[in-house]
Amino acid sequence: MNDFTPLPPTTTKRRPRTWLRVTLVLLVVGLVAGGLYGFQQFKAGILKQVVANIRSEQPTVATATATMQDWQSRQAAVGTARASNGADLAAEIGGVVDQIDFESGQNVAAGTVLLRLRPNDDAAKLAQSQASADLAEITLQRDEKQLAAHGVAQATVDSDAANLKVTRAQVAAQQAVMAEKIIRAPFAGRLGVRQVDLGQFIAAGTAIVTLQQLDPMFVDFYLPQQALGQIADGQAVEVTADAWPGKAFPGKISSLNSKVDVTSRMIQVRASVPNPDGALLPGMYIGVSIATGAPRSLVTIPAAAVAYNPYGSLVYVMHDENGQHIVKQQFVTTGEARGDQVSILKGVAANDVVVTAGQLKLHNGSIVKVDNTVQPADNPAPVPVDR
Repeated sequence: MNDFTPLPPTTTKRRPRTWLRVTLVLLVVGLVAGGLYGFQQFKAGILKQVVANIRSEQPTVATATATMQDWQSRQAAVGTARASNGADLAAEIGGVVDQIDFESGQNVAAGTVLLRLRPNDDAAKLAQSQASADLAEITLQRDEKQLAAHGVAQATVDSDAANLKVTRAQVAAQQAVMAEKIIRAPFAGRLGVRQVDLGQFIAAGTAIVTLQQLDPMFVDFYLPQQALGQIADGQAVEVTADAWPGKAFPGKISSLNSKVDVTSRMIQVRASVPNPDGALLPGMYIGVSIATGAPRSLVTIPAAAVAYNPYGSLVYVMHDENGQHIVKQQFVTTGEARGDQVSILKGVAANDVVVTAGQLKLHNGSIVKVDNTVQPADNPAPVPVDR
């Protein structure tokens, strides 16, 4: 007989608690899901309200009217001023500065004596060579007479003639040495700052002073090879310099280089500019403008009206519809720019009203308010103002 007695089952007592727990979990999950859904609906409503408020506000813009203007195409470049003749004067031989005959900044004529080196015994050496030459000449004359009387041989006369040439060459050589100790202006121009002092020993090649011929002045600059068909010798140019703001110096193209630089594909151009008052100096940074072609009429708008992006250039053109100002995007083809203006080749017609400020707030079809109290610059030739 088995003594094991089974215990009474307890599942019937624990089942109500299990269902209660499941019910509570489902209830909590439902509440969380309902809260999340409600929050999303609340957020969506707020966003719709904000967007509606933003769209209901009309952005304020500034506008300008496109105009038809005469437009002169130009090639612009930067160059360097160069003297028509310029040299750093130096002594050909060494010596001690014995005399200085110029002042710094002086205008001198061609051939003016500027400096002399100490002559030392040059005059004595010249006299010695000259005496030898005189004796050789007398000897030659005497032997020629003897030759006519058959008193000397022809070889003696030939030797005398050669000796005379040698002694005269020695005289010329000594005169050249003495001339090298006198520094003269090779051309007319303006002297620079003196670099040597009286009594100073200078070696051959030591710079003494610079001499520059300032009128006319050359301006060297480079243009791309595509411009070759638009420029020619004698063509008018205008140059400007930072030292003289607002002033333009007229000139003309004097020469074009005979080859194009194979590295940059640019061609060197030289312009000649009258400079009677010496306002331009060698080495100055120069702006160059060359008028190319005949003037033509083009539609122009302020450069601030054009928005540039990878898809092209566009402007916002304003139209009046039902008493409201509505802007529409218009892609344009831009041409050359001058100052604060840009020319429009396609996309905008004369008298069209374009937006010049406030474009970031706009989209195609926006209704806008116009306030032209403040306008962007629209000057074809702006001049910087120093403050």
